Amino acid sequence: FLAGFGSLMQDVLWCFSQVKGTIDAGVTESDIISTVEFNHTGELLATGDKGGRVVIFQREQESKNQPHRRGEYNVYSTFQSHEPEFDYLKSLEIEEKINKIRWLPQQNAAYFLLSTNDKTVKLWKVSERDKRPEGYNLKDEDGRLRDPSMITVLRVPVLRPMDLMVEATPRRVFANAHTYHINSISVNSDYETYMSADDLRINLWNFEITNQSFNIVDIKPANMEELTEVITAAEFHPHHCNTFVYSSSKGTIRLCDMRTAALCDRHAKFFEEPEDPSNRSFFSEIISSISDVKFSHSGRYIMTRDYLTVKVWDLNMENRPIETYQVHDYLRSKLCSLYENDCIFDKFECVWNGSDSVIMTGSYNNFFRMFDRNTKRDVTLEASRENSKPRAILKPRKVCVGGKRRKDEISVDSLDFSKKILHTAWHPSENIIAVAATNNLYIFQDKVN
Repeated sequence: FLAGFGSLMQDVLWCFSQVKGTIDAGVTESDIISTVEFNHTGELLATGDKGGRVVIFQREQESKNQPHRRGEYNVYSTFQSHEPEFDYLKSLEIEEKINKIRWLPQQNAAYFLLSTNDKTVKLWKVSERDKRPEGYNLKDEDGRLRDPSMITVLRVPVLRPMDLMVEATPRRVFANAHTYHINSISVNSDYETYMSADDLRINLWNFEITNQSFNIVDIKPANMEELTEVITAAEFHPHHCNTFVYSSSKGTIRLCDMRTAALCDRHAKFFEEPEDPSNRSFFSEIISSISDVKFSHSGRYIMTRDYLTVKVWDLNMENRPIETYQVHDYLRSKLCSLYENDCIFDKFECVWNGSDSVIMTGSYNNFFRMFDRNTKRDVTLEASRENSKPRAILKPRKVCVGGKRRKDEISVDSLDFSKKILHTAWHPSENIIAVAATNNLYIFQDKVN
């Protein structure tokens, strides 16, 4: 199942609570992970949290003693990306929470990534330093300036080895362009531009220009009382730099072509599935809102996640999805209580595996779901400390809806809705996944024979 994922095995467990020096019993709001992202090679894994911090994990090289065992991910760098701010003109607090992280392809020895909170996008450079210069002419070894009149000999500085230091420095700050909260950033395939999307607008930025952006989508009505939908997610096509998609709270997806006009207020394609009248209810509009949209690696398909389902759309067919997967249909009878505790507004993400053959998304009770597009089989797995001993095999979980409950099943009434998997990531080429569960980050890989 899942080309080796039939017995998903945990290779390494990293608990953010340990990394940050807290324990589960005392988890603070700032420790909750808010985004997870592998870089293009899969050697680095970045997480952002509600405290504005970014933690980067690096995959260790294979050991000579154990050449067949794959490297574990260890902490590589930790830095404070965003700080809390206050907008005095609007009397609004701006949270430091990291909404999204996106890596840029590596061009040299350094790594670059974009991180954003509600208002400001930052470009970070992460680089290594294992040598330091010694023998300055104008400074002594402590860095103090020397008296020029005392300098009688010209010295040539030399590089001396030092302990490895990983430095994260902000190279660009893209601010003051969004009135509403940023929900998505996406790097273009030309690697010169990227876009940032908020509830009503999408802006196009050049990496070299921080004080100006181009507004490419604007759905704000002249009268805000006429507002019927908001932008929920946006992403560039992986290969065509002129094409991007964005999803809405109405359950629709629009594909736009930037070659047609400077302002993409007219979409090139419009994807929407007609609603089944028999399923119409008070909650229909809420649960149809799309929380995430992702192009497949091939660029042929779009995957969307709404509250109950994951759908796969073919770019050549706009009237309905080619595949629909039920994530947790057993919650359909619980929508009233989920509305009362605000869980119905949770924004689940979805990811493809490297070959676009398997998709993954999260659920409640620290469950996450995988669907094999070829065999149509699916599995429910749990990320928890109880089943996270090293080399332990994850057992599939099943949810029982009424009637008799088997020994290995869990009743839908006993699900813990405070434990939710919103953010997941899949290694770009291998069967390695990262799952964020509140303040814990779990990394699983398939069984190594």
